[in-house]
Amino acid sequence: MKLLCPKEITASVTHLDLEALWRRGIRGFLMDLDNTLVGWDSDQLTEEFQQWIKRVQEDGFKLCLVSNGIPSRVQRFAAEMGIPAVVRAFKPRRRPFYKAMQRLDLTKSQVAMIGDQVFTDVFGANRIGIYTILINPLSVKELKSTRFVRKIEGRMLRRFVKKGWIPSEAVLRRNGGF
Repeated sequence: MKLLCPKEITASVTHLDLEALWRRGIRGFLMDLDNTLVGWDSDQLTEEFQQWIKRVQEDGFKLCLVSNGIPSRVQRFAAEMGIPAVVRAFKPRRRPFYKAMQRLDLTKSQVAMIGDQVFTDVFGANRIGIYTILINPLSVKELKSTRFVRKIEGRMLRRFVKKGWIPSEAVLRRNGGF
């Protein structure tokens, strides 16, 4: 079960403590796209996220998208952001995380995976020892299968709170919490 538990939970990428992550040795972010940087049904990166990406790059972090999303969509956003992407990732498989680290020329101790889903983003990265950051999904509009998985995620997160693995306030902020 520890493989499903994120190391950190925050509301959004814009709430990350970049200085703390840098001190931890993190030099790059592997990032999910849909509901992490853009709404699942959105075709535009908001100004807020554009500015965040610019700031992160200016601070010396490297970025790579790792997405199970539609390849043409993922590639378009990657090009817009000026960053590499691993498409058809089939997370939680290990291979896409290794590909992304190779593209950034970083090791697993130097990267963090940022995503909105426990069973793909967190589980996949935890399997190989990458620092994991779970964020709140940007949109409530999702595939029917994802909405079902969110219910299971909620149960898992509540269990992690009971075990003392994550703080309850992080889960309470996530989609209304308990």
